[in-house]
Amino acid sequence: MPFRPDMIREIEVSTTVQPHEDIVLVVNSVKSLFPDWDPALPQRTEGFPSDNSHELIHSTSSSLDTFLDAVRRQSILDTALDAMTIEGDNSLCEFSISRLASMAGKVSFTLGERVFGGSIDITIEGTKLLQWLESATWHDGRRGVPRYVGDDLGMNKDGSYSEWFDKKGNSIRGPD
Repeated sequence: MPFRPDMIREIEVSTTVQPHEDIVLVVNSVKSLFPDWDPALPQRTEGFPSDNSHELIHSTSSSLDTFLDAVRRQSILDTALDAMTIEGDNSLCEFSISRLASMAGKVSFTLGERVFGGSIDITIEGTKLLQWLESATWHDGRRGVPRYVGDDLGMNKDGSYSEWFDKKGNSIRGPD
C-alpha cells in the first residue's frame, strides 16, 4: 500500500531520562532514528550527588523513514511488523525500542521488559495503520512466505518465536 500523507496523523516519541543520565546523549540516541524529534528539555544540574529527578521527555516526529531504513539494514522487517503491531489496531500502534541500541543506529524491540539503558516509546496514530505497516515492512521474501498482521507465523505476545518447521526440518505450514 503506497504511503499517503493522511494515513499517519501523528508519531509520538518519548523516553524517560534518569537522574544520572546525560540528557544530551539521551536526546542524540533518539534523534539517531527520529532526526526531527525536538522535545522541550528540562533544566538539569550537573555534578554529584545529583538532585535531578527522572523526567519523561516527548515530542512528535514527522517521519518513520530513518527508523524503517535501520530496520531494513538490519533485515528485521518481519520482526518489526510483529513488534509494531502486537499492541495495535488500524488507528493506533504502540511499541518500544531499546535506547541503548539506538545510540548505534540500531533497532532492538522491547516487549514489556525493563531495558538496560532505557527505552524509547513510540505511538503511531492514523488510519489503516496495520495495512500501512505491512506495506512499509514488505520484502521479497514474503513472495514465498506471505506475512500479514495477526498471522500464525508472527512472534508470540511475549516475544518468543513461532515454529515454522518441525525437528526434521519439515514445514509446519503444510504444502504450498
